[in-house]
Amino acid sequence: MGMHTKRKVWHVVMIIALTLIALMYFYPVFLMFMNSFKPFGEIVADPIALPKAPTWENYSYVIDKIKYGKLFLNNVIITVIGLAGIVAFASLAAYILDRRKTRYTKFVYTLLITPMLIPFQTIMITLLKAMSVIHLSGSKVGLGIQYWGFGIPMATFIFYNFMKTIPRELDESAHIDGASTIRTFISVIFPLLKSVTVTVIVLDVMWIWNDFLLPLLMVNSSNNTKTLVLAAYTFVGQMNTKWQYAMTAMVLTVLPSIVVFVFLQKYIVEGVVAGAVKG
Repeated sequence: MGMHTKRKVWHVVMIIALTLIALMYFYPVFLMFMNSFKPFGEIVADPIALPKAPTWENYSYVIDKIKYGKLFLNNVIITVIGLAGIVAFASLAAYILDRRKTRYTKFVYTLLITPMLIPFQTIMITLLKAMSVIHLSGSKVGLGIQYWGFGIPMATFIFYNFMKTIPRELDESAHIDGASTIRTFISVIFPLLKSVTVTVIVLDVMWIWNDFLLPLLMVNSSNNTKTLVLAAYTFVGQMNTKWQYAMTAMVLTVLPSIVVFVFLQKYIVEGVVAGAVKG
């Protein structure tokens, strides 16, 4: 068997293997979507069977029950606030740390990305108390701001690696024209970060939109601050779970983030590969 034939066989094997892995991860999502069209009896009888008579009644009930429009807006506000802070602070921090090489920048960079290694569960009680003291718990704005602390380390890491691909001559030219450091970053550097910025946005949308634990700890049960994930959880009880409504609520919750991912996934590959290879 020639080298070319071996490569073709290996290529086919890899495609088959990756397809099987993708199907394995997609199957739970498919079950969730399929069961959202079933009544409770069908789900209990056979959760992996196709619906006998697909119905939209579950969706109309859940949308009305959880006040979907209000909670959707809550999710949008929290996600936008979280993304704005993460992208702004992380990109600027990465720019300064990459351009100003001093004896302290390496230490600051290490200190900045270290929180990625700290499990949230180890600090959640302390965080809950601290946020209560400074009045950042129980509100949409407060919850969005808290995501800055958890999202900035990873975003800084991604931006920092990509920043090395941008020539320093651009900074020098802008400074010669009289631009300040901040003006140079906003007008010259940040527009060049499009692919990596979209990468950070998509990854953080998937995380913030579908997060469960932090909203559970930080917001109250009213519709003024509740998120979609928390609303879906209300259909799951210790003694009785309304599976048809729980599945429907989860579909309505994750669908927007999946749509964002599908339409912007190519930027994730471009941003990650560019930062890893060129950096």
